[in-house]
This record gives sequence, structure tokens and C-alpha cells, in this order.
Amino acid sequence: MKLHYRKYGSGPVLIILHGLYGSSDNWITIAKQLQEWYTVLLPDLRNHGASPHTSTHTFADMTDDLAQFYEDTHTKDAFLIGHSMGGKVAMRFAAEYPEKVNRLMIIDIAPKNYLAGDSNFKHIRQHEMILEILQNPDLTKFRSRKELDDFFGSKIKEETVRHFLLKNIHRTHGGVFEWKINARVLRDSFRSIVSEIDEKWFEERMPITAYPVTFVRGLNSEYIGDEDWKVIRMIYPEANLVSFEGAGHWLHVEQPTRLVDTIKAKG
Repeated sequence: MKLHYRKYGSGPVLIILHGLYGSSDNWITIAKQLQEWYTVLLPDLRNHGASPHTSTHTFADMTDDLAQFYEDTHTKDAFLIGHSMGGKVAMRFAAEYPEKVNRLMIIDIAPKNYLAGDSNFKHIRQHEMILEILQNPDLTKFRSRKELDDFFGSKIKEETVRHFLLKNIHRTHGGVFEWKINARVLRDSFRSIVSEIDEKWFEERMPITAYPVTFVRGLNSEYIGDEDWKVIRMIYPEANLVSFEGAGHWLHVEQPTRLVDTIKAKG
């Protein structure tokens, strides 16, 4: 599959993979601040942004897509960064193709099954609410962005999440609104997205020391907890952890300057 992507700057290649419901658009600000140091490539993962929609959405799919993306962009190796779902794609890809990754940065996601029985992860409910919204509204009934914002505002109080969802809606040539993301397939794939690429997947691959690894977390987020860090160090014994005070899951929106500085420091 040929992924749509954006390109900025020149120099060593840096690839950033967005999260669920995201797109390359979400990382343009970061890319522009890094373009003096890197050739920054921002692909849209399958079923997101301007990349093709397909009937499946697995981490195996996305790993294969990324391998094809390397070929299409003539990338030999890269500094690979992934946020949230994109972080799990990055971990899997780096484990399968270590020669293609010269350093790895994972932003606010752990190699963890977030549906595990002993995991009381509050964001699952938020995702379930988003999935319900993806399924129910008939977007053709909305006449303006204001109507859409009012509707989503009544359902989702967190402005950052609402903003991401609204960026996934566009007008067709016929003037009606529709999803840019493949809402049905993402709904159907949700449980695998949040549960796969966990400690069990890494059992026969650990320890991984082939490339430097950095995990970045927001301390207002629950995606990477102290117990998760213990597991991460089993998989990546030389990994570093950087914690952002006052930031949640969307660090690139909440603290973009600090994230850029962290990327440059680890690059």
C-alpha cells in the first residue's frame, strides 16, 4: 500500500507515526521545527488521513505498509517516532526490521494490553464513547462546522480529542460532510489496537538492544505507569524514560517546544 505523506526539511531521515484518529496534519508544527536538522516524513497510516481505506487494520498490516513506505521513499534507515497507536506500530516495525531503525522514540504508549483483566484503564471508556460517536451521527445532516462542533462538544468535553475528531471530517464535492477516517474498520479493530503488541508479543524477541530507545510520557496521562516501565526495561534494558510534567497524552499539542527539544537531544 502506498501511504500518503508530507515531507519537510533535509538531512537524516526522521519518520513520525501518528495515533488513532490522527493524521500527518497533527504533526506539521513539530515537523517544521525539526526541518533544519532532519528530513521529516509524516505518513498517514492506513484508514487515516489521505491514505487508502482498507477492510483490515492490524499491526501486521501497518508494519508491512511502513516497510513499503521505506522503499517508496528510498529510506535506508531512520529515526523512528510513534505516538499512541503509532508507537505500537513503531515498536513492532523496529523489532521486525532493526536494520531500518537507527533510534526509536515512543510517545505515551506502552507495550501493554490495555484490556487486560487487572487493568483499570479509564481511557477505554473515552475510546468507547468516541467509537459510538463514529457510528451514530449521520454527518450528511449537518450544515456547518459550527453544528458539528456543538454536537461533538455535547459528547466530548476534552477539547484536544474533539479537535482531532473534527479534523477527520471534510466536505465532499457534493457539499456534504463525511469521515476521512475509515470509521467502520477502526471501530471493528479497536480491541486489537489497544490490546496487541504487549509483553507476550515481545517474549521471544527480548532483550532488544539493537538501537537506542526513548519513551516519553505525560505525567497527567495513564498510558505509561511506573509498573509499565518495569516491563519496558525488560524488553529494552537500555531504554530511557522522559516525563513531561503538566502534559497528558497529546504531548505534541500541549508541550510542542519541549518535545522538539527532546527529539533533538535524542537524535
